[in-house]
Amino acid sequence: MQQEFTATCSDAGTVALGDGIPHPRFYGTFPRKIRRYVFEQKIISLPFAIRSMTSLPAQILGLRDRGLLREGYWADISIIDPKTIADRATYVNPHQYAEGVPYVLVNGELVIDGGKITAKLPGKVLTQNRPK
Repeated sequence: MQQEFTATCSDAGTVALGDGIPHPRFYGTFPRKIRRYVFEQKIISLPFAIRSMTSLPAQILGLRDRGLLREGYWADISIIDPKTIADRATYVNPHQYAEGVPYVLVNGELVIDGGKITAKLPGKVLTQNRPK
């Protein structure tokens, strides 16, 4: 967890809310890492955790214009509440959204606004042949 090369990903695909019995990571990988390893166990710092979820995976995948908040970069932004961020999904009840992420912007549009899903779908599928 403390190694500079440790990247975090959800290791999950997509699933409709209520469909099947997915692994809990479908709903809470990143909030779990922040709650458990940053705030509870104090194994890593918040900046270290954020890097492992953003710029490091982008670097590993060769996405030169993503993963950092910089002019000219594409950025999806999650605003977290450090007091309440936590995963809620379990193996028995996996279809539970995480808490403590009141705002999420994808391509500059709010997709979570005050904790509510906006139904906007501004995301883009990244492919190996995407235009630079």
